[in-house]
Amino acid sequence: MPIQQPATTKALWNPARHFLTPKLETKPRSASPPQNRTIMTATLLRLLGVLLTSATLGMPLFAQPSTNVTESGNQVIPRPRDGFYDRYLHTEEQVLAYDFIHEKDVFWEKRTWRLIDARELRNHIFRAEKAPFLNILLDAGLDGDLTLYNVVDDAFSQPLSLEQVEEIKYSTDTITIFNPETLQDSLVVVRNELNWEDVSKYRLKEVYFFDEETSTFGVRILGIAPIIERLDDNGNFLNEGPLFWAYYPEARPLLARHEVFNPHNDAARLSWEDVFEARLFDSYIIKANNLYDKRIKDYKSSPMAILVESERIQESIFNFEHDLWSY
Repeated sequence: MPIQQPATTKALWNPARHFLTPKLETKPRSASPPQNRTIMTATLLRLLGVLLTSATLGMPLFAQPSTNVTESGNQVIPRPRDGFYDRYLHTEEQVLAYDFIHEKDVFWEKRTWRLIDARELRNHIFRAEKAPFLNILLDAGLDGDLTLYNVVDDAFSQPLSLEQVEEIKYSTDTITIFNPETLQDSLVVVRNELNWEDVSKYRLKEVYFFDEETSTFGVRILGIAPIIERLDDNGNFLNEGPLFWAYYPEARPLLARHEVFNPHNDAARLSWEDVFEARLFDSYIIKANNLYDKRIKDYKSSPMAILVESERIQESIFNFEHDLWSY
């Protein structure tokens, strides 16, 4: 039966007695629908199930702060942050794609090879102890993020395998160790990592060109090669040559995600891609494209004559650009 609501008093006008007479009026209260009772029962059962599960498994009922625990049960303490904010924007930096240039629009082109001497003051960033430029290229080659090429030529024709890249970075040697217990010598094979300090020069292959479509004179870097000095067993200098070639257009996204020390502002770090695109390094030309494919030192003997010839080639490129315009 429906539940009766208690009687409420409502004042009505009685014209016979000319005053307000209280009159009782009843209003039934509607009963709760059966589906409401079903939902409440299901909710209570669900809550009871959560409580029983938490008590059985020993789980906390409310969320607790997450902590990292190793397999041995030791809690991993987070390392303190070296700074007052997180530096991550350089890892998300994207490079701007080069403008497409058609062959018919290239009015003039000149290929040159440059040498960056990391011992010069402006080029000390290539030998930074925290992140040497050589290790960036080699680690990317070992991880498969960058293709490195053989030095048989500088046309990027023979890519190196991961085993060959590993042989460049790690070398094996045999040393003799004396055992004081047996009083005998034993041979032990050791694995030595390439010392980045042994590389003090880098070779660049680049192209100067004039785009007739946009009437612009530009330069594009094609490749980068670290130069290592080879010594004999007595430490005497033998020769020097490239370790490998890295194709620069492929390496641009990788170089854009690695910071370079900025001596003027620690908050405005540059990337390696910025260094090469803005030409923030000192270098000199060691070869220009010629009929006999000779380097400058092949037909100039003294160091002073080599530098003079290098400046002459650089000045000829500048004069060509200057003569394109009339004033």
